[in-house]
Amino acid sequence: MIHNSSAIAVAIFLLFVGAVLGLSFYLGAKAKSSKDYFTAGGTIHWAVNGVAFAGDYLSAASFLGICGMIAFYGYDGFLYSIGYLAGWIVALFIIAEPLKRLGRFTFADALDNKFNSRGIKLTAAISTLVVSIFYLIPQMVGAGALVQPLLGFPHFVGVITVGLVVILIVVSAGMVSTTWVQFIKGSLLVGLCAAITVMILARGISTSPKEADGTSAKVFARDVQLADLTKEPAKTVIPPSSAWTNKPYVRILDKATGSVSVWKTEANGTLFETQSITVLKDGRKLVNGKPQGKSEGQEDLKPVGYAYRLPDGASETGPLGPLSFFRTMQNTDVILWGSDKITEKDGSVTNIYYQKPTPGSDFLTPGSSPTFKKVRSNKFSDKLDFLSLMLALFCGTASLPHILIRYYTVKDQASARKSTVVGIAAIGFFYVLTLYLGLGAMTSGTLDVTDSNMAAPLLAKSFNEVLFAVISAVAFTTVLGTVSGLIMAASGAVAHDIITNYLKMDLDDFKKVRAAKIAAICVGLLAIVLGILFSKMNVNFLVGWAFNIAASANLPALVMLLFWKKTTKQGITAAITAGMISSLGWILLSAQAYKDVYGIDPEKAIVPFSQPAIVSIPLGFIVLVVVSLLTANKDAQKAAA
Repeated sequence: MIHNSSAIAVAIFLLFVGAVLGLSFYLGAKAKSSKDYFTAGGTIHWAVNGVAFAGDYLSAASFLGICGMIAFYGYDGFLYSIGYLAGWIVALFIIAEPLKRLGRFTFADALDNKFNSRGIKLTAAISTLVVSIFYLIPQMVGAGALVQPLLGFPHFVGVITVGLVVILIVVSAGMVSTTWVQFIKGSLLVGLCAAITVMILARGISTSPKEADGTSAKVFARDVQLADLTKEPAKTVIPPSSAWTNKPYVRILDKATGSVSVWKTEANGTLFETQSITVLKDGRKLVNGKPQGKSEGQEDLKPVGYAYRLPDGASETGPLGPLSFFRTMQNTDVILWGSDKITEKDGSVTNIYYQKPTPGSDFLTPGSSPTFKKVRSNKFSDKLDFLSLMLALFCGTASLPHILIRYYTVKDQASARKSTVVGIAAIGFFYVLTLYLGLGAMTSGTLDVTDSNMAAPLLAKSFNEVLFAVISAVAFTTVLGTVSGLIMAASGAVAHDIITNYLKMDLDDFKKVRAAKIAAICVGLLAIVLGILFSKMNVNFLVGWAFNIAASANLPALVMLLFWKKTTKQGITAAITAGMISSLGWILLSAQAYKDVYGIDPEKAIVPFSQPAIVSIPLGFIVLVVVSLLTANKDAQKAAA
């Protein structure tokens, strides 16, 4: 952790959280019935609901994950923005009005509108729970990443804090408070990001960025010849281990200190940029082989991120316009960061972060990140992996249960359509801003190479401490809003779909709401545990998994119900089951899961690529059509009888 908490940051954070909880308890007194609890009584104005759509959808992945990916890899992170936004076209033209017409409280209500099938109720409820839980994981990871620098607490404390606050919000007032929390945080998030973008353009780009305290944030060192260095008696080049074969850098042992640093090598043998950031097995952090200053018992890394070479040899650009900013970045060489795990002879593992001078023409072209490098691959399976992720992002939006239930909070179908248009406008504007935020963070001098999720808040810190505190608090409410919506969807699935409709338990309004609140507590506690277990993964990548499952399980059933008259209840049940199991199974057997979840060699993965949507979505449609055709006669005979 390269940043410390401050009194003003803590004060602003507590003010935001207090305001959110106060609003929840105030509105909670107005939620009298199950309709009030699950859908805010259908009384939300379409404009408020549209901004709440943005507040619900612009999650930790959108703000923290995308900005972090752009800051570390460039344009590749923006591909997520494109996919997330494109999915709203499906929601606007296909889902919005029919869903409002068909549904009452939950996604299962819409699917089961004309069938009254216990199978649809159960499978749709399970699908809602699975998607909600998978989507909750990155939100909780992002919450821990925010609270850690803001309050100086460990990651798990941040996750627990968010979980408990959200449980209070949902239990106190349900969809009423959830809607207004999402409206407020959506408005604040878009407005603040627009303000920071203006500040980025006004500051321009510099080869020596300054931290908020005015000191240089540039990490730089002299160039030396490899031949000269190896002749120095105090230092020696360590032969590369098997993990370092064909790597464009060398490790150098300083005999005086016993420390090891990593040097980037150029084709002519010159060692370039000596800075390396090393995280040892025991948790100690070294920069150029030297321990950093301690703060409250923790060793800090130095912030990084700067332009190595500007056009025409300039040291800074001065203020830039919205378009000239991109033209300048296109012709600028920037120091990006890579990492490696090195296994030493004694079996210890060292994580080393090293500099990568990268031209703008490279990082502003798709395929520079580990996630999207397959775009440039010659392997057909690699290209399928990229296309599959884009398909999941495009189809997943209209299949997310916490987004779908927002359509029940407005009074009619026209309001559902208009709120979708408002949501698209707000979300689209925000995603354009993420490109400025990510590239601004890349050259801000405030990046933490160990945590890509903190790029945007630390960018705000490069301007001043107050802005950092405000944007972190707003980002925290971003997590609160999205997690509240997810837990609302999950609790509705348990109380309304499973307990009331599937198990046929006769519950009055009070008992149904109480069951939903108990389910919310259980789902919230599960989210806390999973957020701690997955703390090291990028939140944006985790969200990709949730979109894959949602699109595979929910979209085929919803689309075919609306547009194919021969769809049967058995077909819908089978499609949900097939899409959910195939996508979830594919993810768990993928190379990414082997590497990041199990710690197993990804080469041993069973499936050929990591993103299942390109297989599991068509499978859902095929299963629905086949099963519906096989069962159509039975349903017709029962109807006739």
